[in-house]
Amino acid sequence: MNSIITGRIEALRRKMTADGISATIIPQTDPHQSEYIAEHWEIRRFLSGFTGSAGTLVITESEALLWTDSRYFLQATEHIDGTGIILMKDGLPGTPSIEEWLSKHLGVGSTVGIDGMVFSFTATESLRALLKKCDIYLNTSFTPVDELWPDRPALPSDPVFIHEEKYAGESAASKIRRVLDRASAHGANAVFISALDEIAWILNIRSSDVPSNPVATAFLLLSDERKTLFISESKLDDYTRTHLDESGIDILPYTDITRFLALLPADMRVLVEPNRTAGTLVEIIGRHAVHAESAVALFKAIKNDIQIQGTREAMERDGVALVRTFMAIEEALASGKTITEIDVDTLATKFRSEQPLYFDNSFSTIAGYGPHGAIVHYSATTESSSALRPEGLLLVDSGAQYLDGTTDITRTIALGTPTDLERRDFTLVMKGHIALARTVFPAGTRGDQLDAIARQYLWKEGLSYLHGTGHGVGHFLNVHEGPQSIRLNHVPVALVPGMITSDEPGLYREGIHGIRCENLILTVPAMETEFGQFYRFEPLTLFPFDLNLFDLSIMTDDEIDWINNYHTEVRTRLLPRLTTQAEQEWLSTHTEPLTRQ
Repeated sequence: MNSIITGRIEALRRKMTADGISATIIPQTDPHQSEYIAEHWEIRRFLSGFTGSAGTLVITESEALLWTDSRYFLQATEHIDGTGIILMKDGLPGTPSIEEWLSKHLGVGSTVGIDGMVFSFTATESLRALLKKCDIYLNTSFTPVDELWPDRPALPSDPVFIHEEKYAGESAASKIRRVLDRASAHGANAVFISALDEIAWILNIRSSDVPSNPVATAFLLLSDERKTLFISESKLDDYTRTHLDESGIDILPYTDITRFLALLPADMRVLVEPNRTAGTLVEIIGRHAVHAESAVALFKAIKNDIQIQGTREAMERDGVALVRTFMAIEEALASGKTITEIDVDTLATKFRSEQPLYFDNSFSTIAGYGPHGAIVHYSATTESSSALRPEGLLLVDSGAQYLDGTTDITRTIALGTPTDLERRDFTLVMKGHIALARTVFPAGTRGDQLDAIARQYLWKEGLSYLHGTGHGVGHFLNVHEGPQSIRLNHVPVALVPGMITSDEPGLYREGIHGIRCENLILTVPAMETEFGQFYRFEPLTLFPFDLNLFDLSIMTDDEIDWINNYHTEVRTRLLPRLTTQAEQEWLSTHTEPLTRQ
């Protein structure tokens, strides 16, 4: 039994009893509705021991339950073992939603307690309405964490720095003007922004407050009359203050946000995005609020020419680092040296950090060998890290933050002679990857209309994967960003030129192996006909796929040509950047044409 976790849960229950709370919900987010969060906000992790980036904990007087999605089923099972917490596999038939479960298990007159700063307004109101139908009350001011976590990490204090216009491609003043014009179209004369990546993008500022996500902890209120950044002043130096001052930005303390919003001028109409703004803050804004889609997200998603060119150059440097990484893996195995999953992470970080403009990894490297590859978001620890052997499959999902672009790539390689099953599984995944990469589609097409293209070959064999096929990617910002994505559920945003999205179908056989093949792809114009404008994808990522894993017997000539053309591009772009003959020979060997025997 994990006595530390059970002790924390019991302490929470005592606080719940004292405050008249029958159940509490603890999500994995912060007051900015972030996917990845600073340690200060790792409350769910503190109470459950589960480290995944997605998942919600529910505690009642007698039960503890963790809802998480398919990416984390195996990981969560391991992490909550011995805690008494029950895993609820979100998204599977038969798994109730949190609201359904609470409605069934709580009595009339019960109270559910949440911290309204870590629930969006949309989520708060939806929960309130569903509970009300069962005569269950919602208390949005249940915030016991400081009492339960006496050594809770402080709010991040990392310094802010400027993301120079030579990388960003547009000034902060220009972005502010565009955002305010968008708000005006919705009948608002001001915009309140709490999403950290949106604030970083608008103001051309970055920081290290969240691991792998170069954002600064802040709120931002923009209007023609006044523009105010709420941030810890200790994070700013004279240079960043001058930059913000030139953009007309005033500075107030981060903790002043609620007081400031409560005193808004009577005529101010503030655009807020209800899905990404804390319920408590929207309630404070009250009658001033104009609920609408983000005034920032689409602008941020459509990269300008300077950002696109920077990303292309970052991909070349990233490809060089990966050549050196995979060469080192192969050399270690060939010489009989011990190399573990953690070593793979260390090697990738080492070689990337030697590249110009490197800032950080863009997420925690996933290096899953054999059965660990089937854990979609596996993270090796000193206890779990497997030693690689010259057999089986290794899945490596990794990326970097460069000042001129963000990378995210997954490659699955055979460490020995691949089995027929490994080759067939890999090729089915790659057929879907290629099909999506080659798609031409009319303007107005959404990601959910394209998703099945990548799944079709797996579906024909009765196989599938439960995660999305593609997510948006930021520019020296969050590796996961919206508003576009490629997935089965409805996505109300069309793919347009300038968007960078991942192409990453996969297949996971529990206890055997995992396969994922990921490139980042750029939406670009394809043609214009009497039927309108059509778009296509340009692959941005530059690194070979494992030639040994292709089963040519189930590939078409067009698919083989696509691989050969892609590998020609990889070889042409990376060879001039490789500095030794051994590196050049390795790349040439790993990009040789596929041919039918």
